[in-house]
Amino acid sequence: MKKEQELKDIVKERYTRIAEQGKAENAASCCGATTPSNKIYNIMMDDYSETDGYNEAADLGLGCGLPTQFAKIKTGDTVIDLGSGAGNDCFVARHETGSEGKVIGIDFTPIMIEKARTNAEKLGYNNVEFREGDIDAMPISDNVADVIVSNCVLNLVPNKQKVIGEIHRVLKPGGHFSISDIVLVGNLPDALKEDAEMYAGCVAGAIQKSEYLQLITDRGFQNVTIQKEKPITIPDDILSKYLSADEINAFNKDATGIFSITVYAEKEGTVSEKPKIKLSEISEGLTCSPDTGCC
Repeated sequence: MKKEQELKDIVKERYTRIAEQGKAENAASCCGATTPSNKIYNIMMDDYSETDGYNEAADLGLGCGLPTQFAKIKTGDTVIDLGSGAGNDCFVARHETGSEGKVIGIDFTPIMIEKARTNAEKLGYNNVEFREGDIDAMPISDNVADVIVSNCVLNLVPNKQKVIGEIHRVLKPGGHFSISDIVLVGNLPDALKEDAEMYAGCVAGAIQKSEYLQLITDRGFQNVTIQKEKPITIPDDILSKYLSADEINAFNKDATGIFSITVYAEKEGTVSEKPKIKLSEISEGLTCSPDTGCC
């Protein structure tokens, strides 16, 4: 297996190209990184189109779940989206937290940040921002977020333990996360595990489901719950690029399973109430409106 920085460079290069692909091409492949299948359209992604806050221009078809659906975001929350892409989950989160809250998207691909910022400007969202950076070294202060979401991104990071530690650091005491990701039960064939394309395609970088959940528990998170789980089937016309016909047959009959899971967990501590704006603190002559929080 390649070194951490090599893997990061592969992902950054692939996702720079993926950002320019259409949603259909991304959805019909493994996270946009592999040759599209002729047999299956939505290999990994779930349909966002009926979700409140959905923005079609921000949907690149790269997710493997709907973490915002399970994230328990409340009005006024500060939400961080890890691997924010063109901003889709951020805009859905913004619908939930409202103009009173704050949404921060983090992505390490400059073109994704550019696309997300353009989308936010078109929508007129001044409480949604996008920061360029690695999610295993977030450009975020300690104890900032009420909620963290992420959609099919941690599997792309070589050091998942470090990401889990960063999530713990930036969450407020009592805060929580809802993360959709790809995990394994059983071992992938070597040809899939060692291929850079399959790594960028969210498969080769996935770890065992039990190990994934243990990393979360070991960091001290509480009430760890799988909110949703679904099997992922890689079509034979994609597998044929990496495996022989006999290997494909053996892989399909094997006990190996590739799954999308959405995991919820809470940071230890007590959730503190958000400060309320008191009428006595409102400057004389200030017009009272929903945006000032005094109505």
